[in-house]
Amino acid sequence: MSLLVTGSIATDHLMTFSGKFSDSLVVDQLDKLSVSFLVDDLEVRRGGCAANISFGLGNLGLRPVLVGAVGEDFVDYRAWLERHGVDCDSVHVSETRHTARFVCTNDAAMAQFATFYAGAMSEAREIELKPIVDRVGPVDFVLVGPNDPDAMVRHTEECRQRGYAFVADPSQQLAFGDGDLIRPLIDGASILFSNEYEAALIESKTGWSHEEVLDRVGTWVVTLGPDGVRLETKGAEPVVVRAVPEIAKVEPTGVGDAFRAGFLAALSWGLDHERAAQLGCLLAVYVVEQVGTQEYVLGRAAFLERLEAAYGADAVADVAAHLQTFRD
Repeated sequence: MSLLVTGSIATDHLMTFSGKFSDSLVVDQLDKLSVSFLVDDLEVRRGGCAANISFGLGNLGLRPVLVGAVGEDFVDYRAWLERHGVDCDSVHVSETRHTARFVCTNDAAMAQFATFYAGAMSEAREIELKPIVDRVGPVDFVLVGPNDPDAMVRHTEECRQRGYAFVADPSQQLAFGDGDLIRPLIDGASILFSNEYEAALIESKTGWSHEEVLDRVGTWVVTLGPDGVRLETKGAEPVVVRAVPEIAKVEPTGVGDAFRAGFLAALSWGLDHERAAQLGCLLAVYVVEQVGTQEYVLGRAAFLERLEAAYGADAVADVAAHLQTFRD
């Protein structure tokens, strides 16, 4: 069985502002907003939601299939991902556009201003999933992550038509998408991922109540930042999984992607949703402790030791039977 991870593949340009954005914003003048922030540094890193998730899955010993569109400048990035266990044979290469760019500035309070240039990502709408499934075999899940909006709709509709279980992860696209875009991306998903703010956006823009969203998805996974994760399924009591304490909070970009990788890895191993959330929380903390979304290195012994400290020996017993890392 395979995991198809569709979504953005990008280069991240990450900057840090030593102050707080909020100190420079005048609430009743936001319609005239024009500000500039002097940043302390610039880090250019590999990124994109689908690539970040695939990298995390590969680091846990799986071989995810990355599905997205890139430019001809993807050569080095492809080699990096393949070296970390990612199947890149179904990545579409544009002949005319560059790989997407994500430009993000974080302040001292971990607030973010970000801009995304789609570039080659706009050609993801040309990708059909069935030839990929024919190549790799039956799929556990197709994750439909932030991407060209037409591509997201096409992938979701194809999953419904062909009976592929899909995971809805609209995240960044919720900000500009309206209800007509968001509703079909969610309806029928086995799992819906969002953070707390995105959950409110989903309800507001779709016009669906919280219960109506739960009527349409299998499980709603809501990340709560330092408060952990809430798992909700219709007819059951919500389950809250606490976060793993970080050693240092360095940079938040890609934390949600790492959580998704850990969660999906656990599901592919046959573990339950609570254990999946625990594994996701642990992998996420490795990202927040680094600059860059794919800079962490997992050592098996240290990873399991940290898992036990956070969630106990039973969690280690469940995960250790499946976990394969590049280092002992």
